[in-house]
Amino acid sequence: MTDDWLSKVNWSADGLIPAIAQEEGTGKVLMVAWMNHESLTKTVEQGEAIYWSRSRKKLWHKGEESGHIQKIKAIYLDCDEDVLLLSVEQTGGIACHTGRESCFFKKLVDGQWVVTTPVIKNPAQIYNK
Repeated sequence: MTDDWLSKVNWSADGLIPAIAQEEGTGKVLMVAWMNHESLTKTVEQGEAIYWSRSRKKLWHKGEESGHIQKIKAIYLDCDEDVLLLSVEQTGGIACHTGRESCFFKKLVDGQWVVTTPVIKNPAQIYNK
């Protein structure tokens, strides 16, 4: 495979693109993260989600600490070529560092953010910190 596909990506000024991780079987949105050229290339090569951590300023192999890797089933590029959609198989059923299935667990109800999804596993048990 040539790298021509990478040139189609409309990277931001800082060389990043948002990536939405969606559970293949259910279509549920699990999380949003960022990718750079290297992380997208490694994701394709390894078949597992590898993101760019803006806070840590380094590559982040999803599940490297927790074991909750995301196996890539398909990668889509939106019509403006500036957002990725990763169809993934979420190992362990937990995508969020809070121990929940999805990072989207707070719903706006009557002007308040309400937690709508339970913790599957205590983060202290996941990360051993």
